[in-house]
Amino acid sequence: MMNRLFHLIALIGASACAWAQTADSTAVVVEEEVLVADTVPAEDAPATVKLHPYEYFALAQAGVASGEHNPFWLVANRFGLASIDKTNGYIRAGLIRHLDPNPRFSWGFGVDLAGAFNYTSKFVVQQLYGEVRYRSLNLTLGSKQWTNGVVDPALSSGDMLFSANARPIPQVRLEMPDWQWIPYTKQWAAVRGYFSFGHFTDSRWERNRCRPVDQTYAEHRLFHSKGLFVRGGNPDRFPLIFEGGLEMGCEFGGTAYAWSPVTNKYEIVKFPKGIKEWIKAVIPMGGGDSNDPNQAGEISNVYGNHAGQWSAALSWQPKDAGWSARLYYEHFFEDHSMMFFDHVWKDMLLGVQVNLPANPLVTSVVYEYINTRDQSGAVYWDWTPEVPDQISGADDYYNNPNFGNWQQWGMGMGNPLLLSPIYNTNGSLLFMHNRIKGHHLALRGTPHRDLDYRVLLTYTRSWGTYRYPVRNMRHNFNGLVELTYRPHQLKGWAACLGVGADGGNLLGGSFGAQLTICKTGWF
Repeated sequence: MMNRLFHLIALIGASACAWAQTADSTAVVVEEEVLVADTVPAEDAPATVKLHPYEYFALAQAGVASGEHNPFWLVANRFGLASIDKTNGYIRAGLIRHLDPNPRFSWGFGVDLAGAFNYTSKFVVQQLYGEVRYRSLNLTLGSKQWTNGVVDPALSSGDMLFSANARPIPQVRLEMPDWQWIPYTKQWAAVRGYFSFGHFTDSRWERNRCRPVDQTYAEHRLFHSKGLFVRGGNPDRFPLIFEGGLEMGCEFGGTAYAWSPVTNKYEIVKFPKGIKEWIKAVIPMGGGDSNDPNQAGEISNVYGNHAGQWSAALSWQPKDAGWSARLYYEHFFEDHSMMFFDHVWKDMLLGVQVNLPANPLVTSVVYEYINTRDQSGAVYWDWTPEVPDQISGADDYYNNPNFGNWQQWGMGMGNPLLLSPIYNTNGSLLFMHNRIKGHHLALRGTPHRDLDYRVLLTYTRSWGTYRYPVRNMRHNFNGLVELTYRPHQLKGWAACLGVGADGGNLLGGSFGAQLTICKTGWF
């Protein structure tokens, strides 16, 4: 069952065809199992099972808003298939062949395409991948929506390192998606993890956005990610479960186009991307081209834009009780000093989730506190022979001067409350509000068997960045009420209505609605 549920996660997201457990709770759960089965009874013989591994989906979405832009929660955490424009929409269709979790070997693929209006591109290849599974290992080639970490992607404000906020990155990804028992632990300890290399797809979009307004950008960036999680406890034996892990990501290679206000032209920096650089993306080490003075920082520090996070969760899951509680924590870091304990871990995403027994009002509640103000302090100084002191501060979350920042198509790959560069009116790809404090409350329920709802309420305050502080602290309120109707008389059909609103002086005021109609099926 867990194998099947995993492959349901993160397939369609971002719209009314996203599955329950993905980042977009406008879910259309067609069947509980990934592979639909027809039971064909034979006379005086056991029933046989015919599996339907192929799934199709088609949907149309349209939104309209007043004010500054499309409301925040109608944009964020939808796998990048969203628009900040006040009028927008798309038509989307796809075909998925799910992996069969029963045999040792299985294969699958996904094709997920969209034609969009007032988006960053008119035609979107949202997912295009092939995958194989052997025993506990999956190998995926291409763009596929996925989430990791300890947060609930439908209710959380978003994972700090890899959220569901940006478009999928095409990659080769080897993973162990399900918990596997560690030998000799008597089924009290388990492990899962992943390892990938990929390539960003937004080079032309960055060039078209940044070059006309003299903003720095990067082309042909490469991507690497890895993660390892461990779990302690067995929910069948004792209700207290611990899980935690370390994840890291890296941008490397490519070409940086840095605008110089002194020469009034772009300084072009081509970063090497040979086998040595691929190794340095996996194991952070100094690198770059020693003949290029613009790469001095890469040579003296580490090659590439590295980021990561520690995460942990403690869950209480009484067996057959119908309820559970979960406390979780994420610590994001940009460098070695914050990876370990050179500085006090003041920055965090701290959350609690309670899943209630079945009732018509509320089934899940999430509260989160986020703080990114410290960033290991306000001062950074790299040692020199004259002044050998090293002060590793001002980490500047999600920003990097050489590698295009922690974003894909203008949408941040981490927590969206650190506002994505797509909101910048000057064409810059910088995260201009990465020093924030905020509170996030989310509710989910099923008042009727055909009706689900989701409510997100978020309040944040921003101090800008250490390099570009705001003169006066800014604040914003973001709200969303979302209703998803799945009539049981019309199998596979669903309609989702989302109403969002923003207020405050960070993003400005806005009010909008978004309607999605979706049809899914199996064969």
